[in-house]
Amino acid sequence: MSAASVLLKSPGRVGARRSRSRIRRALLAVVLVAGAGLGGAIGASAPAAAAAFPNVVVPAPASEVADGTTFTLASSATITSDDADVGGYLATILRRSTGYPLPLTVGAGTPGTVALSLSGAPSSVGTEGYELVSSPSGVVIRANQAAGLFHGVQTLLQLMPGAVMGSTVAAGPWTVPGGTITDWPRFGYRGAMLDVARHFFTVAQVERYIDEMALYKVNYLHLHLSDDQGWRIVVNSWPNLATYGGSTEVGGGAGGFYTQADYQAIIAYATSRYITVVPEIDMPGHTNAALASYASLNCNGVAPALYTGTNVGFSSLCVPLALTYTFVDQVVGELAALTPGPYIHIGGDEASSTSASDYATFIDKVQPIVAAHGKAVMGWHNIAATSLAPSTLAQFWDTTTTDSALAAAAASGTKVVMSPANHAYLDMKYTHKTKLGQHWAGYVDVNTAYGWDPGDYLTGVTGSSVAGVEAPLWTETIVTSADIDQMAFPRLPALMELGWSPYSTHDTTSFDQRLGAQGPRWHAMGVNYYKSTQITWPTGS
Repeated sequence: MSAASVLLKSPGRVGARRSRSRIRRALLAVVLVAGAGLGGAIGASAPAAAAAFPNVVVPAPASEVADGTTFTLASSATITSDDADVGGYLATILRRSTGYPLPLTVGAGTPGTVALSLSGAPSSVGTEGYELVSSPSGVVIRANQAAGLFHGVQTLLQLMPGAVMGSTVAAGPWTVPGGTITDWPRFGYRGAMLDVARHFFTVAQVERYIDEMALYKVNYLHLHLSDDQGWRIVVNSWPNLATYGGSTEVGGGAGGFYTQADYQAIIAYATSRYITVVPEIDMPGHTNAALASYASLNCNGVAPALYTGTNVGFSSLCVPLALTYTFVDQVVGELAALTPGPYIHIGGDEASSTSASDYATFIDKVQPIVAAHGKAVMGWHNIAATSLAPSTLAQFWDTTTTDSALAAAAASGTKVVMSPANHAYLDMKYTHKTKLGQHWAGYVDVNTAYGWDPGDYLTGVTGSSVAGVEAPLWTETIVTSADIDQMAFPRLPALMELGWSPYSTHDTTSFDQRLGAQGPRWHAMGVNYYKSTQITWPTGS
C-alpha cells in the first residue's frame, strides 16, 4: 500500500467513531496522490490539486484515495483474469450494456485494460478483501482469493455509470474515477435470509435474489425451508414432507417444493456468487407441515390439518418420542449431504407449545445429531437458554438490547449473528403507509435499518462475540419477486454496509447520498425498489 493508504480502526464509542469518520474525510480531501501505489501508471497526468472519489460506493470501502484522473473503457478494451468465473461474470455484464467485444484472457499473460489478479494484494485485506487501482490506462483489481476479486468487481461496477447494469446496450461513456481503493470486511458473516416456507419461490426467483444481494457483498444465504405453512425440500426418507407438507402456503396457495437437484442448483448458483447457503429446518416449533405429513410424528398419533394462517407457537415435535430423533437424524443427514456450507440452522424460535424442560432436552439431543453429520448448529437466539456446543452459532432476532441468556452464552464463547427485528427484518413496513409487510417490531425505514452498530448493540454481546449481521425477509405478505425487491431494497444495502464497512465510516448523511446513487443502477436492472423519502434519488433512478 502507498503511504497515502488509510488503515481504519474502530474506537469504542459511537461518537468517537463519527468524529474519526469526519476527520478521515477531511484528511482525504487534502491528500495529494501523484501516482503513489499506482505502479507509475499515472505519471505526469496526475493533477496538481486534491481530489476525492465520488460518494457512490455501498458498502463504504475501508480506504479510498483519489487522484483526479479518469479511466474510460473503450471498445478496444480487453479483460484478463486469474479466475475464469469472476472474469466471465464481469465480461458478461460489461458486454451486455456496452456492446463492446471485451475479449477475456484467463491466466498469466500481459494484463488487459481491466486486469483481475490473484497476486500482489496486501495481506491485510484477507480472503475477501481487494485492492482496486484505476488510472487513465486501465483498472487493476488485486485480491488474495477469488471472493476478493468478485467483491472488487462489485465496487468497480458501482464506480461506473448506473446504465452499466442494464440488459441492453447503452451509449456510455463508461468512465471510472482514478485512484486506489483498499477494502476488506468488518465481519465474516454478512447474510440475507429468504423465507420460502410461508410463500414458495422458484429456483429462478431465488437465483434472481442471489444476483441482487451479491452486488452488496452478501456472503451467506439463509433459506428458511420449513414452517407451519409448508415444507420446501424433498427428503427421500420422508417423501410426504414435500409432496403433502409442501402442497400449500399462507393464504391457501399451491405451495411448492425443491427437488434435491433444485436445491443443489441453488447452491451452485450461490457459490458462483461467493455466497454460502445455510438451510433451515425449524424445530421443535413451527412444525405443523411436518406433523400434518406424518401422523406418527405426533404424540397422540393424529395428524393435524395443513395450516395456511400466520399465527405461530402452536405446533411442536413430540420431544419424548424416539421416532422424533430418527426423523431429525434422517432429515439433517440428507440435507447435510447436499450442503457444502458449514451450518445447518435448526430454528428453535417461538416454541410456545414445548415446555422449557422438553425444549432443553430437544436442543441437547439435536446438536450432536447435526455434529455427527459434519455440520455446526445455527439457531435463533432462544437456543441460548440451553447448553450450547462450542461450534453453535446463535442468531439474535428480538427488539430489545439485553438478553441475559445470550450474553452468558457469548461470555462462554458462543458467536452471535445480529438480526434485531426492529432494525434488520426486511418484512417490517417502511412507514404506516407501506402496503406490504408487518409492523409488530415497528416501522423500519432506511435510516432505522442503518442506524445501529451490530458490534455494540446487545449488552454483553460485543466485539469478537459478534460473527456478523443478517437481514431476514419473512414472507407472510410477500408473494412475487417484485415484492422481494420492494422490501429488500434499499434496506439490504444499508445492513450490508454495517456488516462490511469499518464502523468508523458510519455516517448517515454520506450513506444516504451513496444509497441514492444506487437508484439508476436498480432502474437499469429492473429492481422494483422502494423510493424512501429519506433518500434523494437522482435523475434516472
